[in-house]
Amino acid sequence: MIFSPYLTRWRLTADGAPIETATSHLLPVLHAGNPAMLKLLKPSSDEGPGIAALGWFGGAGAVRLIAAKDDAVLMERAIGTRSLTEMAISGDDQGAIRIIAAVAMQLHAPRATPPPALPDLTRRFRALFETGASHPVLPRCAAMARRLLAAPRSVGVLHGDLHHQNVLDSPRGWVAIDPKGVSGERAYDVANLFLNPVDVDRLVLDPARALRLANTVSDALGIERPRILGFAFAHAGLSAAWCIEDGINPRLAIEAAEMLEPLVGEVG
Repeated sequence: MIFSPYLTRWRLTADGAPIETATSHLLPVLHAGNPAMLKLLKPSSDEGPGIAALGWFGGAGAVRLIAAKDDAVLMERAIGTRSLTEMAISGDDQGAIRIIAAVAMQLHAPRATPPPALPDLTRRFRALFETGASHPVLPRCAAMARRLLAAPRSVGVLHGDLHHQNVLDSPRGWVAIDPKGVSGERAYDVANLFLNPVDVDRLVLDPARALRLANTVSDALGIERPRILGFAFAHAGLSAAWCIEDGINPRLAIEAAEMLEPLVGEVG
């Protein structure tokens, strides 16, 4: 059993069935009688820097990091039953966005300790920059990304994959899980919200919803709306590039980029 060495190392008791994702193996456990999650990153995972980010967040806006060793992580388990995806699709999309914005505020708050060394956004956008003209909108997404990255504002430690399924209910309130760990402009950290909830076209492709979302997170985070929409447009192109790399149909990301482009306005 791949978890056995860590069950022994950290004196854990299995508390559920193993879970496998594209990036990791997970096992619900008990640590000193409290619910926790043991996570082992796969060799192909891009979440390694997220371990450092999780430690730096210190439980403010994210699950607490209990222990880490190489590519193994023991963290607080969020055991609440509420779902932001369900909230959004059942009619309270704005409520879900406000919750995620409040979590982002906690994640982005200054800390007393120096931030860890993390990959930057230029590296994160590499797939988009290398995609070329697979679709006419992608070069324009890449141009927007380059423009934003050339003159960054309010740079800090970012979650890097903040969306409805990565913000969970817990006894401490809403907390983020699975950070990628990125250094860059704070506006990027809400870009993925425009593509979520995943596969819910009626929300993702609604320009009125996109503007409401932009206004909500702009007001909550104190970030200019054009930069939020600019990063949303650029990230939609990046998402499409990732889909193309993985042999997945990029339709929704492409259509989202085309919808977002006329909303961006003048980026300062």
